[in-house]
Amino acid sequence: MRDVVIAGSGMTPFRRAPGWGLRAMATGAADEALKDAGVAPELVDRVYLGNAVAATVTQQDMIKGQVAFRHHGLAGVPLINVENACASGSSALHMAVEAVSGGFADVVLAVGVEQLTSEDKVRSFKALRGSTDISEIGEAGPDEDWTKSILMDFYSAEARDFLARNGATAEDFARVAVKNRTNASHNPLAQFQTPQTIEAVLASRTIVPPLTLAMCSPLTDGAAAALVCSADYARANLPDAETLLVRACALRGGRTAPPVTEASAAAVEVSGVPVADVDLVELHDAAAPAELLQYGEIGLCEKGEEHLLVRRGETELGGRMPVNTSGGLISRGHALGATGLAQIAELATQLRGRAGARQVEGARLGLAVNCGGWMGGGYAVTVATVLERLS
Repeated sequence: MRDVVIAGSGMTPFRRAPGWGLRAMATGAADEALKDAGVAPELVDRVYLGNAVAATVTQQDMIKGQVAFRHHGLAGVPLINVENACASGSSALHMAVEAVSGGFADVVLAVGVEQLTSEDKVRSFKALRGSTDISEIGEAGPDEDWTKSILMDFYSAEARDFLARNGATAEDFARVAVKNRTNASHNPLAQFQTPQTIEAVLASRTIVPPLTLAMCSPLTDGAAAALVCSADYARANLPDAETLLVRACALRGGRTAPPVTEASAAAVEVSGVPVADVDLVELHDAAAPAELLQYGEIGLCEKGEEHLLVRRGETELGGRMPVNTSGGLISRGHALGATGLAQIAELATQLRGRAGARQVEGARLGLAVNCGGWMGGGYAVTVATVLERLS
């Protein structure tokens, strides 16, 4: 197996923009990643494009990636469409890493893109319903509530259980939202950049108790991309690229434990890097309680002590283990199929020392954990990736 590096990354702004379109977003992020790596489109061997809900929201299905790049320099490059719920982008990256590691390609582009918002807001929430087991929850009836994502019902149940099991309070969820918004205030690509207070988070509209609007990820549009190649190819052909070694990229579905636990443990085993040794983490905070739960699931702390980390400021910028320096899904935005690669773009920005006011000093190792779908009381899939700056 060959060493794999990320030689370039790109990302559009994340925002609500009905009608922006998969083509404009995907090509924008791809062009930025290609330019960052110094690679011309004709040198790309393969493209993997992650998208979750285009079939429902825009009615573009089956050949999403081919349509997106049909007028681009990547037109005609072998392309595989990847759909894996909110982990579509990281799953595209996982496939790109496997293709390069196994010697089937030298240069592969992974792109994640999502047009989640629509003038018809019901389309967005109908699409999100598809990330669950419909045979279990039943098909939508005429009285279905289309004012929120069904996933917030699941997150609220987890939140109530979390509160019942330890000494946490809703203020701890608010602290997560405040922390991530503070980080996003330094991220020009983030959807929400205005700082907020604990009081404002708690006073925002209730979605499903104890979750308020400010504790939940928004509807978001955007794209992100990563240019993946073999380390040998980069050394020979990309002398100016700031490459990042992919120490691990593990995809798990939770056969014996929650997929977050399984994927992060696999990433630790493959990379040889304990979670305690990484310098920053991007977690899948689709709702604020999800971030807290993942602290325990990836091993940042003992289970039951997750809320203490945020109370002590250990996951803030400048803390022991900064989490979601991008602003996370809550504030950077959650463009479903693009989210996993947006996490990778943030790690790349940090590890290359380009993050400005949100920079983690001396960052060398980063971990991203991206989750997708909901089934059997937890995520259906998780991808955990470890990146390392070598120079």
